[in-house]
Amino acid sequence: MFPTISISPSLSIPTYYLILSLTVCLGLLWVARRADQRELSRKVSLDLSLIIMISGFIGGRLFHVFYESYPYYQEDYLRILYFWNGGFVFYGGALLATLCSVVYLIFIARVPFEDYLDLFAPVMSLSYMLGRIACLFAGCCYGKTCELPWAIAGRHPTQAYASLWELGVLCVLLGTEAIARPVRPRWLQNPGSIFYLWMVLHGLGRLMMESFRDDFRGPSLGLSISGWISVLIVVLGLFLLVRRPAGRGTTSST
Repeated sequence: MFPTISISPSLSIPTYYLILSLTVCLGLLWVARRADQRELSRKVSLDLSLIIMISGFIGGRLFHVFYESYPYYQEDYLRILYFWNGGFVFYGGALLATLCSVVYLIFIARVPFEDYLDLFAPVMSLSYMLGRIACLFAGCCYGKTCELPWAIAGRHPTQAYASLWELGVLCVLLGTEAIARPVRPRWLQNPGSIFYLWMVLHGLGRLMMESFRDDFRGPSLGLSISGWISVLIVVLGLFLLVRRPAGRGTTSST
């Protein structure tokens, strides 16, 4: 583990937040480029990026506070604001960010929201992959003890498992995008299908990682809470992929 980068004897930078900051910068550049390539509004895309970052931060923090460690924060509620000490849950951030994004796209921007889902799908995949690398350096989200040659500190490197899986997911998404829409399987021709495919593949990978995790998972009926959320995401993604035949083409918004 490599939780901090020492700049001087009195100054160090948390590796986790450094990687996340670089990920945000890279993600914003890629979002703007993809918006231009797909002839979608750059303004809407960047506004949506800001909404995702803010709501994802809040949702991830609140899910950690009230689901994972509420007794600790109940002793002093000001601790909730000490986010630099860590404590975020990806699904908490993802759920709130999804809700806020859909509300913004449908009721405020009033654009075909599924086109923007496809725009963000590979960016989400890349961001998650890099985020898990940040977790690996920070030492959080650790796995069960094992004696395999690739064990880190005697534990399964679940963060590395998740990053490698998500790298494969990213390749699948970009490969699918590279195929002309009419040539794709019918269930991958609908707007939004790239994002829904990400939901299915990401959910399956998360289920795999959950089976190796050893930190607090909130077990329920044989699965952790995150595991159950993953199951729901996979089922919902499959339903959205096959719910109707391909219809309209991609609608542009400028």
